[in-house]
Amino acid sequence: MPFSLPPLPYATSALAGQGMCQETLELHHGKHHNAYVTALNGLIESKGLAGKSLEQIVADAGKAGADGTPVLNQAGQHWNHILFWQVMSPKGGGDSLPGALAEKINSDFGGLAQFKEAFKGAGVTQFGSGWAWLIMKSDGKLAVTKTPNGANPISTGEGTPILGCDVWEHAYYLDFRNVRPNYLDNFLNKLVDWEVVAGLMQSGGLKSGQTA
Repeated sequence: MPFSLPPLPYATSALAGQGMCQETLELHHGKHHNAYVTALNGLIESKGLAGKSLEQIVADAGKAGADGTPVLNQAGQHWNHILFWQVMSPKGGGDSLPGALAEKINSDFGGLAQFKEAFKGAGVTQFGSGWAWLIMKSDGKLAVTKTPNGANPISTGEGTPILGCDVWEHAYYLDFRNVRPNYLDNFLNKLVDWEVVAGLMQSGGLKSGQTA
């Protein structure tokens, strides 16, 4: 079955009070994300993707290096955005984290403030387009990383993403113009649904449920 654009878990106007306007969500989800899905479906036959899960396609494309880039550009962005929509909420933000996640943030970063500084730093220093991530490494520790363009920690083999922030300009230009640091502050302080992040940590990461 071809890949599909999942619906947003909230109305396109739902995040406006938290700094992400309706027009941003309409364009970002309805146009940009949908374009990645359409392009990926166009590669299924020519790239031999039929029957593979989205996660497997992303991992294989990452291992293929430059040869895998055409697929990763679309498959990675499809997976990345599925996660991105889920980790935000009209009820997001704040500094009250679920117990297990709070404990891990404290033990692996030294506290929530230190984590936010590291995450923001990853997003700000990602040159050009890309993503900032909170991941679970193979040893169980949490870490922050960044990836360019449509790559993600599944494609790089760094770990399992449980939080991702899109730092392509189309994600924030209408709301924050070119001031990426302010967008990242807003994402961390007003948009992140820590309950979802905690759930992804407990469950071993996002399973898209999508297969070519």
